[in-house]
Amino acid sequence: MTTTVSVPSSRGSRLLARAFAEALGTLFLVVIGLGVLIFINPQAVPMPASLASGLTVTAAMLAFGYLSGGHFNPAITVGHLVAGRMKLVDGAAYLGAQIVGGLLGALAIFAVVRTVPGITDSRTVFDTATSGFGTHSSFQVPVTGVMLIEVLGAALLVGVFLGVTARRNPSKLAAPFAVGLTVAVLLQLGQSTGNLAFNPARATASAIFSSSWAVEQLWLFWVAPLVGAAIAGLIFRGFGETAPAAVAEVEEPLPADGWDEKSDDDAEAAVPESAAEVSTPAVAPAAAPAEVKPDVDPARDFFDGKRD
Repeated sequence: MTTTVSVPSSRGSRLLARAFAEALGTLFLVVIGLGVLIFINPQAVPMPASLASGLTVTAAMLAFGYLSGGHFNPAITVGHLVAGRMKLVDGAAYLGAQIVGGLLGALAIFAVVRTVPGITDSRTVFDTATSGFGTHSSFQVPVTGVMLIEVLGAALLVGVFLGVTARRNPSKLAAPFAVGLTVAVLLQLGQSTGNLAFNPARATASAIFSSSWAVEQLWLFWVAPLVGAAIAGLIFRGFGETAPAAVAEVEEPLPADGWDEKSDDDAEAAVPESAAEVSTPAVAPAAAPAEVKPDVDPARDFFDGKRD
């Protein structure tokens, strides 16, 4: 006797949840990153803005990384794509979510600035926290110098992310702290040369609410970090650091708490997209369970808990 049970596809809902986590994490980063730079008072707030941003990255990865892998940065997502660690469709969803989250975060800070008495031009206030080169750089760094810093900084950041979350790295659970510290030290350099964020989503968010020059210079803060990310991704791909093939195993029910031994995409491999047919033989003895090769989501390696 054969019984057909309809099981709705859940891949789309899982991707939506991961994209939402990316948007929320990016919003968090932009709110703190821009807010601290705009309202910082060295006498009242001794913590440097770069350290505050780095700690925010750590907190966001710990809070939302188990869902999406904790990119919160188009450069990191592009690095994963080039390294072969995630699918193109997933990468596009991540990029869109990061931009939306960044814009919402900047909008929130812009709304706060508008409420401050004595500020007549909110866009000019945003200029102080927006990436720029030439006359809009703190040290008048020209476009070539800013481009080199952005490429190098993004390559280092993506390299650290890919390295610390590699499947063969025994300390991958320390990824949020390693990435957060890397962001902090890079921002210390970037903010002193032109408020460089090494994050196109954050650069876009602040440029939209700044003066017109910021949008005119925005191209550099997309091109340079993505080039750096691609370089890091190619290096890791060349060393064979893409996600290895998963060992075939029999699927088990997923725990309900989300912090499980298997990723969402592993569970998907056991259930077709549209419907699953469950066959119940009338007389024949139970057959040995078929081995299933799960589809691994490498963007969440350091939270999945799998082994090589």
